[in-house]
Amino acid sequence: MRAVHKIKSNSTTRFIFFIALGIVLFLLSNRVDELRVYQGAEIAVYVIAISSLILLTGYSGQISLGHGALVAIGGYAAAVANINFHVPIWLTFFIAVLVSALFGALLGAAAARLSGPYLAGATLALAVGLPSIANQFTVLGGEQGLTFDAGMPPASLGEDFTVYKWNFWIAALATLAILWLLQNILRSRYGRTWRAIRSNDVAAELSGIAIGRSKVLAFALSAGIAGLAGACLAMLVGTVSPSAFPISLSFSLLTGAVLAGVTTLGGVMIGAVVLVAIPEIADAVANRFGGSESVTSNLPGLLVSALLILTVLLVPNGPVEQMRTIRSRKGVASHH
Repeated sequence: MRAVHKIKSNSTTRFIFFIALGIVLFLLSNRVDELRVYQGAEIAVYVIAISSLILLTGYSGQISLGHGALVAIGGYAAAVANINFHVPIWLTFFIAVLVSALFGALLGAAAARLSGPYLAGATLALAVGLPSIANQFTVLGGEQGLTFDAGMPPASLGEDFTVYKWNFWIAALATLAILWLLQNILRSRYGRTWRAIRSNDVAAELSGIAIGRSKVLAFALSAGIAGLAGACLAMLVGTVSPSAFPISLSFSLLTGAVLAGVTTLGGVMIGAVVLVAIPEIADAVANRFGGSESVTSNLPGLLVSALLILTVLLVPNGPVEQMRTIRSRKGVASHH
């Protein structure tokens, strides 16, 4: 009974924390300029996308190098639902989640027989081939893509409440909801099952765990969350096209996940902030040294690649997990 009470208490504490964090974010959005509000919305989108990758790779042990394709599927699903079926904006986000989750379940069923580099290669092939697939269907808008407009904020919020703030509120609310949901799922029996499979799938199967079904569930849930990130990203950029979801997006998400620490959600904000900051850093460096336009456009990708390599070499578990390890070692040393 005491353990059950403690679990409920922790869940309530987390819920109150997310509510308080949401209030702080909303208050901050009224005190910063439009650029920072837009960047805040970008960070929220990256947090959702990176969280989905951490769930898939860090907890269920399935490696994805093409997660940007699942993000794109969510963006396209939201845009098609809004344009062709005139679905209300708030409902397009649910459709993005459902369509992406269904696609993820199908991909997961096929990928359940793959592991390691074979699964990574299959997801990478999907990300590479997605632009060509999108160009084959007129309903997806071809190379020009589709427009996606979340609409104007409610008049009750006042004339000073801009579209940028409205998009930030939507993205931030989606982020808080997803993080709260993931925190609870990963602490449930599903999370324990995925960690058991990641640690030793043979032992997990011998203990009675249906490995294939568990992997498909993880893939579907991860894809659904990635789809939500795609819908939010489409809302920010106002369009859904192959150029909006390049192959570099998949590698950026992977870098963000490694920076966050693939096996923990604790550092997901670090990965997201770094990814949003990289273009500004690249632009500042290029301007400082008088770089050409090609240097300016290619430097962000170079920085992402270098950061991924350095993180894997220096802090492979992510800075948050590294700090936890250091603190635990100090705790053990102090006891001795």
